[in-house]
Amino acid sequence: MIIVMKYGADEAQVEAVVHKIHQSGLKEHLSRGAELTIIGVIGDEERLDPSRFAILPGVDRVNRVAKQYKIVSRSTHPQGTTIKVRGIEFGGTQIQIIAGPYAAESAQQMNLTADALAAASCRLMRCGAFHAQPYTAPRKEREALAWLKDAAARHQLPVMAELPDVRMLDAFMEYDIEMIQIGERNMQNLDLLREVGRINKPIILKRGVSATIVEWLMAAESIAAGGNHNIIFCEHGIRTFENAYRNVLDVSAIAVLKQETHLPVMVDPSDACGKSWMVPALTKAAIAAGADGVLLDVHPNPAEALYAADQALAPLDLAQLIAGLQPLAAALGRSL
Repeated sequence: MIIVMKYGADEAQVEAVVHKIHQSGLKEHLSRGAELTIIGVIGDEERLDPSRFAILPGVDRVNRVAKQYKIVSRSTHPQGTTIKVRGIEFGGTQIQIIAGPYAAESAQQMNLTADALAAASCRLMRCGAFHAQPYTAPRKEREALAWLKDAAARHQLPVMAELPDVRMLDAFMEYDIEMIQIGERNMQNLDLLREVGRINKPIILKRGVSATIVEWLMAAESIAAGGNHNIIFCEHGIRTFENAYRNVLDVSAIAVLKQETHLPVMVDPSDACGKSWMVPALTKAAIAAGADGVLLDVHPNPAEALYAADQALAPLDLAQLIAGLQPLAAALGRSL
């Protein structure tokens, strides 16, 4: 931790800061310039609360040097981590595509979607499971999970669904949902993060639309601190002033995460832009930037989708997209 004193801070104020550092069992390193005095803290700075120093007279600002996220940091785990779901690897040389509808509408819809995924050689099936909107009829949550599992089982596809509430975790475990998604609205729901940190299932953690990368990494750290290190980051887009599309897909975040964390990184281009015609281009950009996989919204008939119809790919669109991704993956030394 580095403590920068204000211009004109006197010796007594500097000594007060040094005394508080000594009280914590740590040492200081003073650097006195012509205008500023900077005090470096030597030792385990996790034992110090920066706010205790920021309020001292004469202190201008306090900056941490060490990263607060430890378990998910690449500095503590230099080699990249691969996460497996029924033998399917995330974080390796293969780029994974998880596809399926934004929300479960009927058993028939789920079955038709599973058929389309299998025909396009997708290896995992996703679903929001129950994305009820305000003023709509309550969803039968367990029924939606049953539709998802039954449809995917016809083609031996592992499944991923979004966990919207900690009270539904028991149902997700009962139906053996192989991957659990934490949506962007829940990225900083600490109660939910702690609970999924206690289970042994891969967690796809979406970025909140207004979250910084450090906040996102800290959310992952909250999961990992509970013992579950099977975490996959998912860039979902960030909110800006632009209104031509839903969110700005932050492709730069992929490169930053690859440097900051050893965990796999995915992208959700469908939910980011909210427009199906943009999905192929954004998918290619994400993969070119180093993403380990993508989440895609697919509906057997997007014109009849009850939710998020504008962003859903039709089965033919999915097949064409995957075919177009093959040369790109090969050029990057990877495969689909």
